Amino acid sequence: MTSGTPGTPGNPDGPEAVNGAGGAEVAGVAAEGGAKGPRQRLTTDTARPEGGGRAAPGDAPAPARQWPLLTVLVLAGLGLLVVGTDPFPQAFRVGAILVGTALLAGAAMRRVLPSVGMLAVRSRFTDMITYGVMGGLIVLLALMVQPHPWLRIPFLEDVLHLTVT
Repeated sequence: MTSGTPGTPGNPDGPEAVNGAGGAEVAGVAAEGGAKGPRQRLTTDTARPEGGGRAAPGDAPAPARQWPLLTVLVLAGLGLLVVGTDPFPQAFRVGAILVGTALLAGAAMRRVLPSVGMLAVRSRFTDMITYGVMGGLIVLLALMVQPHPWLRIPFLEDVLHLTVT
């Protein structure tokens, strides 16, 4: 059984976390195949992404083990709350910047921290690029949104006028 099976504690850092077979299988080839020919097995589990281990020791409470993900979710939730309640002028812009900043913080944590728990979805490089590009675009669009943009980029305004007309 793998470490994620309900009812079994498992060892997330043991050999079964690497190949899903408790060390009896190497690169999809059964150890009992021998010289007469390896017996192929079907893949039944996926490998954990780089850095997908716990962000805190296993005896820590669940929120402490997933603090990187909770940080990103709380910051994005705060941004959505600001946008949804609209408590002050330009709240939509500030809330969108908070959401973008949450994704940028996720990209930074993915780069710096060796283990980020469930914030690790794909490989480290892919997560950093995805979180960083999406966060950067959200912040950029929040700064440029009309009316009264906080940031003007004439080149992008010209591109928009050329595509619309």
